[in-house]
Amino acid sequence: MAKRQRNDLTIYDDVAANWWSDDIRWVRTLKNMVPGRLSYFDRFIDWPGKTVLDLGCAGGFLAEALHDRGAKVTGIDPATEAIAAARAHAEETGKDIRYDTGVGEDLPYDDAIFDAVACVDVLEHVSDLHQVLAEVHRVLKPGGLFFYDTINRNPLSRLAVITVAEDILRLLPKGTHDPEMFITPSELTAALEMAGLEPGDTTGLGPRGLTKRLDPTFGRLPLKTIIYMGTARKA
Repeated sequence: MAKRQRNDLTIYDDVAANWWSDDIRWVRTLKNMVPGRLSYFDRFIDWPGKTVLDLGCAGGFLAEALHDRGAKVTGIDPATEAIAAARAHAEETGKDIRYDTGVGEDLPYDDAIFDAVACVDVLEHVSDLHQVLAEVHRVLKPGGLFFYDTINRNPLSRLAVITVAEDILRLLPKGTHDPEMFITPSELTAALEMAGLEPGDTTGLGPRGLTKRLDPTFGRLPLKTIIYMGTARKA
């Protein structure tokens, strides 16, 4: 039997046509994570008028939420079909968001043009974490903020994300993640510092309730054992 591919990023293009339909449970789960993330990120920035890059934007859930907060948003993702879906939905709903196709290791933007970079559910997928963070540092203005979340690497996170979320509950397609690419908080702190970003506050992120469709909702948690989110600043 062929070994299942891990870190399978084709899933985002595969469902792009239905990204905004609410028909696919795992896509709804990604959408449900946005309010929990922003309830935390909102504590550190006033979004109106800020230039913000959504790095790894997929079909645009976070980008649209940031736009609705008054930010001037650019989204970028390597999934071409997901970017097309994001553009189409922004046009349909009258949202002025720029979307580009590209990767975090080679951002097609000038130096020091963004007030903030948001990068959620991305760092555990990239091919070169240090290069991505170097690019984040490059495109941020001095004093600019980096917002992120990612998955811790330990036996419990592997059980929760791979065995439970992917294999049992199907909250994510099988093969979405490679547990060897998960990042411990100490590893990420060292990588941020190496890139010239000053690590800031961190917290956990996880399920806090259920919707009427029995999909999980998300918010801050005290433990960072599985998913954790945080901030960093360009000096």
